[in-house]
Amino acid sequence: MMQHKIVKLLMITGTFTLLTACTVGPDYVKPSAAAPAAYKEAAGWKTAQPRDNCIRGAWWEIFNDPQLNALEERVNISDQNVIAAEAQFRAARALVQQARAAYFPTVAAVPSFTRTRSKLANGSQGNISAVSDYQLPVDVSWEPDVWGRVRRSVEASQANAQASEADLGAVRLSDQAELAQDYFQLRTLDAQKQLLDSTVVYYQKSLDLTKYLYAQGVDSSADVLQAETQLKTTEAQAIDVGVQRAQMEHAIALLTGKPASDFSIPVAALSAIPPAIPVGLPSELLERRPDIAAAERLVASANAQIGVAESAFYPSITLSASGGFASSDISNWLTWPSRLWAIGSTISETVFDAGLRQAVSEQARAAYDASVASYRQTVLTGFQEVEDNLAALRILEQEARVQDEAVKAARQSLAVITNQYKAGTVSYLNVIVAQSTELANENTAVNIAGRRMSAGVLLIKALGGGWNNAVQCVSPKLPAAVSR
Repeated sequence: MMQHKIVKLLMITGTFTLLTACTVGPDYVKPSAAAPAAYKEAAGWKTAQPRDNCIRGAWWEIFNDPQLNALEERVNISDQNVIAAEAQFRAARALVQQARAAYFPTVAAVPSFTRTRSKLANGSQGNISAVSDYQLPVDVSWEPDVWGRVRRSVEASQANAQASEADLGAVRLSDQAELAQDYFQLRTLDAQKQLLDSTVVYYQKSLDLTKYLYAQGVDSSADVLQAETQLKTTEAQAIDVGVQRAQMEHAIALLTGKPASDFSIPVAALSAIPPAIPVGLPSELLERRPDIAAAERLVASANAQIGVAESAFYPSITLSASGGFASSDISNWLTWPSRLWAIGSTISETVFDAGLRQAVSEQARAAYDASVASYRQTVLTGFQEVEDNLAALRILEQEARVQDEAVKAARQSLAVITNQYKAGTVSYLNVIVAQSTELANENTAVNIAGRRMSAGVLLIKALGGGWNNAVQCVSPKLPAAVSR
């Protein structure tokens, strides 16, 4: 009967405490961040056809390269950076459960047995008694969350876990983008090697022609030496490309979790035209980039920590109860007459701490202000990266058109000068100059093609890739996609 009264009293006290509880500290409001109405560098771009207003999760598939698709799929399961970030996310989720545990009472059962021997009070010889003590207490302690300290701690832990999840997305996106960049750089090197190899074949024919004309007494030995020098120089350049290609291949192996010794990528052609990339509106960038989402969640966590710090200014209430059995005779240990119980509560308030709580509160507010500034800076950086790569794609497209014309003119010039050299109207030095000019322009065109593909990857990364926080796809009514 008495135990029922104890339970009833605890329930009444707890209910009253919860009804009168409040949560101190400011409620979270998402900080404002300036977002332009449109991207400046996207002005004049036409909508992509067919119209696709969404960057999907596997964003690399937009490049239509099966080899790249196969490599990217391995990043999620094999890249150690992603695995480490995923483990950190799981740890952050566990901290949420730790914070929530403070909502509930702590229950401890501490069974014990002691046996004591002592002389009797009269001190006579042989009058020594042994006393046994059997105890089975169950202690319950609970600190009601009167001022919202636990609630704010849970809020902070949840926000940190969400930030950790966004960090995982940021690491995954970063490594996926790095792999794509390395892959297209490797393909650029393949194109350069192909160009140099074909040029070596052409220069070999030129050397053979020069040797023939020298044998006929038309050319000098200097012309032969010049032709041979140009051939060997180009052969050396073709060999040197292999160093960079091997390094790119090894970098890709690292990102896919493969030993460099057991990994290779066959040579293939470089796609010279980047695909149409859906851009959307600047305001959507706040939802599409994982680093921005992580920064915003850290602001929410810092805001909750202010409440945790301010709760220290209020008294803490602890409700406790214990009950169980105690007896000196094991046969009567777990019987009703051997029961015991106790109930109580404590209220504690710090009277003097030399400004400690105030300093902690000011620190929490300063940390919040810093997190807001970091969030806004992350947003500005995001807009900058999008504008940078929009500009790069636009300008590189113009440069590619002009460079293609330069290549065409260089080829025509080389053909004319070669015919003049065969006719004996110009020296071989003119041919050397024309050949060098043509090779330089061809190589520049290849580099521009590689830079365009890299800029396409960086633009997708700047837009958040396939990461999704809230609404990944834009409204079909909005001009979200752009095309070259």
